Amino acid sequence: MMQAFRNSAKPVVYLITITFMLWLVVDLSGISGSGGILSQTSVGSINGHPIDTRQYQQAVQDAITERQRQTGQSLGLEQTEQVRDEVWEAFIQSTVLRDEIEKRHLRVSPNEVAGLIQAVPPPEIQSAPDFQTDGQFDITKYQRWLGSAVGQQYVPLLEAQYRDEILRAKLLRNVTADIFLSDAALWERYRDQNELVSVALTPLVPNRVIADSTISVTDEEIDDYYRANQAEFDRPAAAFMSYISVSRVLDASDSAAALTRAVGLREEILGGALFGDVARRESIDEGSAQLGGDLGTFGRGAMVAEFEQAAFSLPLGTLSEPVASDFGYHLIEVTARTADSATARHILVPIELAGAHRDLVDAQADSLERLAADRLDPAALDTAARVLRLPIGQAAPVQKGNRAVVGSLLLGDPGVWAFQAKVGETSPVIEHEESFFVFRLDSLHESGVPALDQIRAAVAGAVRDAKKEAAAVVMATTLVRRVEAGEALAAASRAMGLEHREFPNFTRVQPPLPNAKLIGAAFGLGINQLSAPIVTNEGIYVIRVLDKTPADSAAFLTSFDAIQAREVRAARDERVRFYLAALRADATIKDTRGEIFKTAAQLEAEAPDLPLGNTPTGF
Repeated sequence: MMQAFRNSAKPVVYLITITFMLWLVVDLSGISGSGGILSQTSVGSINGHPIDTRQYQQAVQDAITERQRQTGQSLGLEQTEQVRDEVWEAFIQSTVLRDEIEKRHLRVSPNEVAGLIQAVPPPEIQSAPDFQTDGQFDITKYQRWLGSAVGQQYVPLLEAQYRDEILRAKLLRNVTADIFLSDAALWERYRDQNELVSVALTPLVPNRVIADSTISVTDEEIDDYYRANQAEFDRPAAAFMSYISVSRVLDASDSAAALTRAVGLREEILGGALFGDVARRESIDEGSAQLGGDLGTFGRGAMVAEFEQAAFSLPLGTLSEPVASDFGYHLIEVTARTADSATARHILVPIELAGAHRDLVDAQADSLERLAADRLDPAALDTAARVLRLPIGQAAPVQKGNRAVVGSLLLGDPGVWAFQAKVGETSPVIEHEESFFVFRLDSLHESGVPALDQIRAAVAGAVRDAKKEAAAVVMATTLVRRVEAGEALAAASRAMGLEHREFPNFTRVQPPLPNAKLIGAAFGLGINQLSAPIVTNEGIYVIRVLDKTPADSAAFLTSFDAIQAREVRAARDERVRFYLAALRADATIKDTRGEIFKTAAQLEAEAPDLPLGNTPTGF
C-alpha cells in the first residue's frame, strides 16, 4: 500500500508528464503552478516564465525512468528525444493554463480540496490491493487510511496536487459554460451522422493519366516558378552523414548452432527431463514458456506453415525433431488432435549470433566503439574504416525531425544525434538488429530556401506537376461533356482509359473519400446529378450521386434527449481542444533546450580528465 502511494506522490511535474491525458479525460488534470520554475538557469521561457533547467531535467529523467519501467528496455536517442519533447509540451500546457487561471482570478477553498481528496483517490490508490474489498476498490478503507497518522503525512502532497486539479476543472468549466446547441444545430449533427449517400466516382490523378513525354518544361518556366513559389521550397535544416557499419546478419553457422542446441534439448527431454521445465528455462516464446510450453488448442491456419504441418502429422505424444520456421527451431509435442484442431506444446530455440561468428561481431563492434565512436576528430571514422577494412557509406540527407535513411533501413537515433552534434563529430555506436553503426556529421545545411541551382530538378518537377494537373483538368472537363451528352459515367471513363469506382452508402462522418471537397459534393448534389471537375491535392475527380437516404426525423425526435446530452458533451470536448490549441499557438515560447543537450564527445572535450566510459550523456 505504501509503495503504491509513494508512486503517486512524486513531483507535480512528473504527474503532469505521465498522467496528464488520463486526468484530461475525467476533467481533473493537474497544473504545475506552485513555484520552482523561476530561475536564472533555464532551458527557455513560456510567456515570460523561465523554465528551470534542473526541474526540466528531473522531469525528463522521471519520464524516462517510467517509460523504461513500462517497456523493460533502455531508451535510444530517438525515444529519449520524444520524451524530452513530451515533457516540454507538458511544461507549456501547464504554464499557459496557470496564466489563464491567474488572469481569470480563479481560486479554490480548503473545503473544495478536502472534498476532492475524500471523494477521488489517485488512480494508484484505487488499484492498490490494500484498498480492495472482494476485488473492488473500497473507498471507506481509503478514507479511514487518510485519517491515520501515516495517511496524514501524505495529505499535504495531495492538497497541492488536487488544488491545481480543481483550478483547472474550474477553468475548463468557464470555457465551456456557454455551450448551447439549438434544435437546428442538433438536427444538423444528427443528419451528418445518419444521412446516407452512394456515389460513382472517376479519379484523374495527374501522374497516372498524363504521361511525362507529353509535358515539356523550359528553363524560363523553372525560373519563373521558383521566383513565384519560394515558400513551396522552404526546407528544414538538413544533415549530411557518412557511416561505417558492422553487420549482424545471421549466417549458416548461427542456424547450425541453433539446430545443435535444439537437438541437445530434445535429447535432454528424452533422457528424462520434464518438457515443461525445459520450456520455462529455454524457450523464447515468453507467453507459452511460462506455461511450460503449452499452446492450448488451435485451429488450422493459426500457426506458421512449418509448425502446422508438423502439428497435424506428428504421432500423438511424440516429441518432434527440430522444426525450422522463420522464428527459429521448434520442439513440438501434440497431445490431442481432430481434423481441424490440435492441442500442443513447444519449445522455441532462436537463431541468433553464436559461437565464432558472435565473437567476431562482438570484437568488431568493440573496435568500432574504441576507434570511432564519440569523437570530435573527423579522421576517427576513416581510421576505423581502414583498421577494420570497412567501406565508408553515405547516408541520404536527413531533414531535421526525420529519420536517417541507410539503404533500405530507417534509423531514428542518427537523425536525432546529427542535430546535436558538431560538424566532423562521430556518433556513439548505434545498434540495429542488422548492424552496428557509427556516423560522422559531414555537413549541416541551415533551414531556408535553397538556391535554384541546388534544387533545379525539384523545381522542374513542380512545374511538370502543375502542367500535368492542368492537362488532367482538361481531360476531366472532356469526360463531363461526354456524360452530359448522354454517355454513362462508367462507360465514358472506360473509353478514356480512366479508373471508375462506385461507393455504397456512407455518412458525412465516416466517408470513404479522401477529401472534404468530395464529401461536400457527394452530399450537396441531388440524385443522378453530375459534378464539375473537382480539383484537390490528391487529384481531379468527377462524381455522380447514385442514391440518397435522408436522416430519419422521427427517430431524431424520439431520441432527442439522449442526442442532446451526447452532442453537448462532444461540443464541450471540441471547445476544450480548440481552446488548449489556441493557448498553445498564442504562447510566447523561447526554447533553448539545445544548449543543455551535449553529446558524449562534447562532454568529454569539456572534461578531458574524465574517462569516456564514465562520461554522463546529459539530457
